[in-house]
This record gives sequence, C-alpha cells and structure tokens, in this order.
Amino acid sequence: MGALQEVPVAALPPERFRALLGEAYEEVDSAIETARRLLTGRVIWHVNSTARGGGVAEMLHSLLAYARGAGADVRWLTISGNQDFFRVTKRLHNHLHESPGDGGPLGPAERDVYEAALLEAAEELTVLVQPGDLVYVHDPQPAGLAPHMVTTDVRVIWRCHIGVDNPGELARGAWEFLRRYVDEADVQVFSRERFVWEGLDRDRIWVVPPSIDAFSPKNQDLDPAAVRSILAVSGIESGDHAGRGLFERFDGSTARVARRAELDQDQPVPEDAPLVCQVSRWDRLKDPIGVLRSFTDHSRSDSSHLLLAGPSVAEVSDDPEGAEVLAEVRAHREELPAEQRGRVHLASLPMDDVEENAAMVNAIQRRAQVIVQKSLAEGFGLTVAEGMWKSRPLVASRVGGIQDQIEDGVSGVLIDDPADLEAVAAAVDGFIEDPARAAEVGAAARQRVLGHFLGTRHLTQYMSLIERLLASGPA
Repeated sequence: MGALQEVPVAALPPERFRALLGEAYEEVDSAIETARRLLTGRVIWHVNSTARGGGVAEMLHSLLAYARGAGADVRWLTISGNQDFFRVTKRLHNHLHESPGDGGPLGPAERDVYEAALLEAAEELTVLVQPGDLVYVHDPQPAGLAPHMVTTDVRVIWRCHIGVDNPGELARGAWEFLRRYVDEADVQVFSRERFVWEGLDRDRIWVVPPSIDAFSPKNQDLDPAAVRSILAVSGIESGDHAGRGLFERFDGSTARVARRAELDQDQPVPEDAPLVCQVSRWDRLKDPIGVLRSFTDHSRSDSSHLLLAGPSVAEVSDDPEGAEVLAEVRAHREELPAEQRGRVHLASLPMDDVEENAAMVNAIQRRAQVIVQKSLAEGFGLTVAEGMWKSRPLVASRVGGIQDQIEDGVSGVLIDDPADLEAVAAAVDGFIEDPARAAEVGAAARQRVLGHFLGTRHLTQYMSLIERLLASGPA
C-alpha cells in the first residue's frame, strides 16, 4: 500500500437543494456556472488523514460529491502514517486546542518523525498533480505536504478546521511547529475569525464556516418506525423492528442497518424514557466524563437516560487516545450505584460501513429529547448543527464554533463555563420538563441551520475563493 490512498467520490446533484433554498438557490446556480467556466481541465485535490471518523471526513464525503455533481473534477486522497506520526499529530491537535494531551514536546525529534512520514506521500502527490491544478491540504496531519506542492503552476490551500478561542503557550507552540509549512500555501482557510493565527498574512486569509449535508445518511429524514428499528438492531433499545431500519445511501440506493453497536449498558433504553445524548469522538476535549457526572450528580430527573455515543475506537486510525478515553468513561460508569448505572448507556458505533454508522447517529439524535455537546474546546462542532437540523434543543458549551451555531436562548442554550456541571444539568432538565419550549427551540434550531450551515453555502464560498486565486496568477 502506498503513502496515499484515493477515496471514491460519488457525484450528487446540487439541484436537490433547490426546494429547500427557494430563491436563494440562484447563488448556487451562479457558482456552478463559474466552476464550469474556470475549472475545465483542472483537478481539485483534497488531502487529509482519514476517510472515516470525525467531522472533516464526513464533510468531505458530501462536499466533494456535490462539487463533482456540479461538474468539477475533484479527487480525495488520504495519507498513511505510522504510530509515531499519529502520536505527534494528535499532540499537535491537542496543543492547537491549548490542551497538553499526553504531555510530550513538539521539538526536533517530533519534527523529524512528522517530515519523514510525509516524505513518501509528497513524492506520490507531486506525480499526480499537474500544472493548473488546485490542492486543498486539510488540518495539521498533512500540512507538511504544502511546501512540496507550491509552484507557479499549482495553487495550494491549507484548510484548518480546528482552533482555540484564547490561544496560550501550547497553541502558539503548535503554530510555530506548523508555520513553516502553512506559510507556503497560497491561502489559509479557517473556520472562524477567532481561530486565525497571529502573524499570518491577512491578505491570504479566508474564513469559511463548515456545513452539513441535509440529505446525507446522518441528516436525512427518518420516520419514527425507522428510528426505532435502527436503535433495536444496534442494541440501544429493545423491540422487534427487523427490516424497518432503512436509510438512503449517497448513491440513492436503499440500505438497512444490520450491525450491532458495542454497548456498555445494564439494559436497553426503555422506549418511553426521556433520552439525553452526546455524540462525539472519544476525546477528552469532548469531556464525556463531565457529561456523565452532570447527569448523575445534578439532574433532577429520575426517569431520563443518558447515552454517550462515539465511533468504534478500533476504526479511527488517526486518534490513538480514543481507546484510553473510552476505557476511562467505562470505568467511571462501572463505579456508579446500580440505579444510576442502569440509566447510563455507552455505545461504540461500528465503522465498517460509514453510511450505516451515520444512519445510527441520525436515529440516536432523532430519538433524543435533548442533545448535549459539552466540549472543553471545539473547532466548530458540526454535531451541534446536525442535532439542530433534527429540530432538537441543544445544550452546549460556549466555546469555538459552537457559539457561532447556537443563538443562546433561541436555538439552544450555551453554557459559559463547561466545567459548571450543575448548569448543564439544569438546562437539560428544563427542556425535559417543558416539552413545548423544547419544541419551540428545536424549530428555531432547524431554521438556523437552513439559513447558515448547509453545504451549498460552503460550496459557493469555496468557488469564490478559487475564482479569486485563479485571477491572481498563472496557475
């Protein structure tokens, strides 16, 4: 296996958004015409670290499919790496969030590991990329490829999906580690203004918030019978719903959820119990233990259940800490008194089929009365927009891009201090105890996503960026 693996990209028609957007779809039509005029004969390459697990991979599956459906020749490559490389890049990820992670340094030895792991990928990429092409390099893992790609005939965009509101010594140290690579890109794209690094050339900065795909397996409409069936097949709820857990794949075909989740629970979630959920990677920055403690130590409800769900840790190759975090959450749950433990459920969702995994997440979020995202730091947190699209009230930390998505008190509740477990529990209990308010906030949440966080807005911004880049030189 080479250092680069190509990920298949489907072709989806952007036209399917016309009914959702109404007159606003005219902007999408204009972007498509511009793409056909400027991109004929060019390839747009996207390079990241994994095709499964995490919001970046999920977003690329949809965005690139719609770009290809609009006539652009887009390709997606992932980099391989050894254990030492992903240890260093996870440390970079943590430091960029102002978190010490494993406590290790980012010094000359780590730079040697990083550059050596990317050298073969760079050699393969330079063979594939031709004059006139554009290359998107996503996040810290492949950032070291940028200097190898920059010529007068190729445009390179570094896309940073992560950041921290208040950078300190750790974040700035990670910036300095990566800066020599990032500076070589023609453009640096960040998810929010607060995440833009100090010292970069402001004329080369773009701010492009992430987005969701309303028609993907994770966000498409599911009727209540399909939700119940998917939860039963996965083992989260009981019941005989065989054959009804259907969803639509990216290619339009119908599929059925068939795999069971890896579960830590005394009994399945009762069908009539109020359910609170958080869906995220098993990552300390998502603070799953904090969510659990908020529920067990401060909730007023004695009938609601908590579900913490994340991907199978064996299937997320670029996150070596996932198994450790899941083990910590399991140990904490096991120490609970029997009555509380019975109302706490952990689900590691299989990743063998990423679309099936997405359908499971969809069903979990639609089953929940309240969705929580109690991150300690967050790049953007598309799990929030996904929950909002399903008309669910969100209780989330006022950190990173979460606060760009939720209008506090209108489309959800923002918690100023993520460590305030009592405030999190009170906000959750408030929605469970007042279903009418929960429905009102959920409806406002869906409208918020419709207006600001669908993939069509993302595509039109990217097309504007490319048009500006190509107008600036001979690429």
